[in-house]
Amino acid sequence: MVIREGYLERLREGKDDTDVIKVVTGMRRCGKSTLMMQYMDLLRSEGVPEDRIVYANLESRAFDGISDHRDLNAWLAGRMPEGRAYVLLDEIQRVRGWERTVNSLQADYDADVYVTGSNAYLLSSDLATYISGRYVEIRMLPLSFGEFLKLNPVTADEDRMMRLQQYIWTGSLPAVELDRDEQYTSDLLLGIYNTVVRKDVQTHIGVRDQTRFENIVRFVMSNIGNTTSCNNIAEAVGASPNTIRRYLRALEDAFLIYRVPRYDIRGRKLLKTHEKYYVADTGMRNTVLGLAAGNDISRQLENLVYLELVRRGYRVTVGSYRDREVDFTAVRDGEVEYYQVTQTMLPEDVYEREVRSLRDVGDSFPKTVLSLDTFLVPIEGGIRHRNIADWLLERDRP
Repeated sequence: MVIREGYLERLREGKDDTDVIKVVTGMRRCGKSTLMMQYMDLLRSEGVPEDRIVYANLESRAFDGISDHRDLNAWLAGRMPEGRAYVLLDEIQRVRGWERTVNSLQADYDADVYVTGSNAYLLSSDLATYISGRYVEIRMLPLSFGEFLKLNPVTADEDRMMRLQQYIWTGSLPAVELDRDEQYTSDLLLGIYNTVVRKDVQTHIGVRDQTRFENIVRFVMSNIGNTTSCNNIAEAVGASPNTIRRYLRALEDAFLIYRVPRYDIRGRKLLKTHEKYYVADTGMRNTVLGLAAGNDISRQLENLVYLELVRRGYRVTVGSYRDREVDFTAVRDGEVEYYQVTQTMLPEDVYEREVRSLRDVGDSFPKTVLSLDTFLVPIEGGIRHRNIADWLLERDRP
């Protein structure tokens, strides 16, 4: 088990702020339940008595009898202590009307409330108006490369690069263990994928044509890092753009994919078409696609960089400048950074292509090219060339 220190610190910052509900969201099996366990350990280490910690994993069969907020209210009523209680409700979306329970906890008790959920629509439903303006959302991602190395330590730089390849191909979900049989790992990832698709997507939006839906998912996974649009996907799979739009939104809500809009750097505005999509876990993507995943890791490296920028608190878009593209425009605290991602900078044509896009932007914000190269090529004009493994391991925000 790896301690998710960044997320723990964010929860710790909200401790005892009983006016604000702490909501942890993220894809299934990314580590939300483990985070709750780790946070309870932190509370105990700070002297919180056991009887003041009230925890329920609502996916457990022990809670099969709890289907709506009335059932949950009755269960909680017999367990709430006198004085301050720390209430942690895991996978809360399983309970109909859960917002009413959270609202009553704040109204009727001295409760510091934490909930987790596997769907973004958890906070966009009509009932969520009950807690509107009184929650903070913490979006959780699978393991960073640094966390992955803590679970799978190395002793040399060569081993670290091998681990990076495993991080790309096997993925970053905490449940995956490198010493397991390859077929077992594949079956595990497919099981998680099927759970997400069926429980968090198909059931929610009522998918009728499962084959077409699967084709849409595979199309998006095959085209990570490529600009696309609902019209392009509709033409490729034989569905209406409205259907594509509805399915993609559901996949985003389940945190299986991430939509990244294009940003006109010169005009300083978001563009409405030809966005990019990335996946929450490249290992799951490679397992679902099988041989169709191919051997090219360039776009998967781009996927890792996108997730790491989000993990570090950046708002990320794809930069568009005239007829050229900057892989990522990242904004945080009013500061802008530009990133290009490539497998190598050594071929002259690649060097010129990657550098030209950054050079032509023309402003004074930091610009970085990330690659697998261990020999770093000097670049004029203040553009930095970084090894991607070194960059991924920089300590930054969670």
